[in-house]
Amino acid sequence: MKPDETKRRIEFGDFQTPTHLANAVCRAVARHGFLPATVVEPTCGRGSFLVAATSAFPGAAVRGYECNPAYVDAARRCVSAHGHANVAQRDFFQCDWDAELEALSAPMLVLGNPPWVSNAAVGSLGGSNLPAKSNVDGLRGIDALTGSANFDISEWMIRENIRWLRRRTGAIAVLCKTSVARKVLAYAWSSGLPISRAAIYDIDSQRDFGVSVDACLLYAGFAPGGQALRCDVYDSLDAVAPHSSFGMRDGVLVSDLQAYERLANLRSAAVSSRWRSGLKHDCRRVFEFFFRDGELTNDFGEKPVIEPEVLFPLLKSSDVAKSRAARKFVLVPHRTMAESPLRLRETAPNAWRYLVSHREAVERRASSIYRKRPPFSIFGVGPYSFAPWKVAIAALYKEIRFEKIGPANGRPVMLDDTCYFLPCKSEAECDLLHRMASSRPAIEFWSSMAFWDAKRPVTAKLLNRLDLGELAKMLCRRGDERAAPLLAKQYAATAWNADQAELFAPPGLVPP
Repeated sequence: MKPDETKRRIEFGDFQTPTHLANAVCRAVARHGFLPATVVEPTCGRGSFLVAATSAFPGAAVRGYECNPAYVDAARRCVSAHGHANVAQRDFFQCDWDAELEALSAPMLVLGNPPWVSNAAVGSLGGSNLPAKSNVDGLRGIDALTGSANFDISEWMIRENIRWLRRRTGAIAVLCKTSVARKVLAYAWSSGLPISRAAIYDIDSQRDFGVSVDACLLYAGFAPGGQALRCDVYDSLDAVAPHSSFGMRDGVLVSDLQAYERLANLRSAAVSSRWRSGLKHDCRRVFEFFFRDGELTNDFGEKPVIEPEVLFPLLKSSDVAKSRAARKFVLVPHRTMAESPLRLRETAPNAWRYLVSHREAVERRASSIYRKRPPFSIFGVGPYSFAPWKVAIAALYKEIRFEKIGPANGRPVMLDDTCYFLPCKSEAECDLLHRMASSRPAIEFWSSMAFWDAKRPVTAKLLNRLDLGELAKMLCRRGDERAAPLLAKQYAATAWNADQAELFAPPGLVPP
C-alpha cells in the first residue's frame, strides 16, 4: 500500500467490515427482538452492513451514507437489487443529520463501524477528518490539556448516533473499541438518556481487522422511559447468555455491581485529591540520568555536572511494580507549578546551562500542556512530590498492589506520571496508610470499578473514590488492630494535609 493510501486509511478509519461479521451483527440484533422500520448506516463504506441489513430486516427501509465517492458507487451496486435500499454521498461531520433523518420512520436502527482512530492520531497525520473542536465533557485544567481531552473519533460519532435517538424509539448496533463502548454508555447513563437495554458482544479484532485491540459490538436500545443502568457482556456474537455485566451506580461506572453494592459505604462523598500523580516531563533523554562508572550520564552519553539540589532519585512505573530500588535520577527544575525554572539561573547555574544546551529537544515536546508555560517546565510537581515517604501504585499494571517508598540516601524519591501516590511525612504514617490501602475491603472496592482491559486501569480518580476515613472505621469494626491507631493518633503530629488529618483524629474530634 502506498504511503498516501496508508495515511488516508488511518485518517478515515478505513477498515471495511467483513461480510460474515456484518451478518453476525445483524443476527445478534435480531435476537433482541428488535425489528426496525428504518436502518441507517452513516459510514457505510462499500456496503457490507447494508447488504446484511436487507437480509436480516427485509421489511425495513435501508439508508446508507458515505463520503468516499468510490465507496458510494460500490455500495450502490451491492444493494441495487433491493428497491427499499439506497445510498447517498454525505460527509458525517458536515451533514445536517436532523434534517436528513427527520422523515425516516421509527423504530430506527443505527448500524455500522465508525473509524477506530483518535483525534490525536488524525492530527498527527495532518488530517482533517475530525468533528468541530469542543470540550463536550466540560473538562477543566490539566484534564482538558492532557490525555483526558483526547478522544476516539468513533466515540464522538456514536454519541451523535444516540443523540438522534434521544426522542425516538430505536437502537444502535456499532462496532468499536470496548473502552469506547463503556465511555459511550457512561455518557448516556449520566446524561439520563432513555436506554431500555444495553449489551456488549466481544469480537476478534485481530481476525476480522488485523488489529490487536479489545473490540466489541455495542448494542443499546432506546425507548421513552428507558432507565436501564446495566450492560450485559457476551463473549461472542453468537452467545445467548452473558458472562458478566457492568453498570452505573452513584454516577460511577462499576465493573462488578455486586462487590460495589456490598462496599458502597466506602465511596467518598466529596471530591478529594489525596492521591497524586508523579512527574510529567515528556523528555526522558534530557531530564533523566543514570550513573555510569560513578558519573552522572544521560541517554545522549553526556556526563553533565549538575547541582545535587535539583537531582532526585526516580522510580518508573516498572520499578514500583517490581519492587525495585531507584536506578535513575531526574532533574526537577521547579518545586511548584507557580514557580518558574528561570530561577535556576541563580540557584543552580550548571543545571540551567545544561537545560539551555538542550532547549531544542525540550521545545519539541508535542503536548499542548507546555504551551504558555516558562521554558523547561514540568507537570505533576508540588510540595507533595517532596514528601519523604509515599504509598505508591504503578497505574499501568493490571493489579492493585501498593509499595512503600522511602527516601534514598536522605533524598525524597520522585515517581513518574504513570504512578500515583499518597504523600506521608513519616514512616509510621506510611505504614498505616499502606496497610489500609492493601486491606481486602479497599482492594475489593477499587477492583469493583476497575476495567482491566483499559490502557490505564488505575487512575487518581478511581483511587480518590475511596473514603479513607470510612475504611479506617470499617477495619476497626472488624477488629483489625492495625487500623485502630488511625482513629487514635493525634492528627496534628503526623498528617501531611487536611484530608489525611481527618484519618488521624480521635473519634468525635473535628480537625480545625
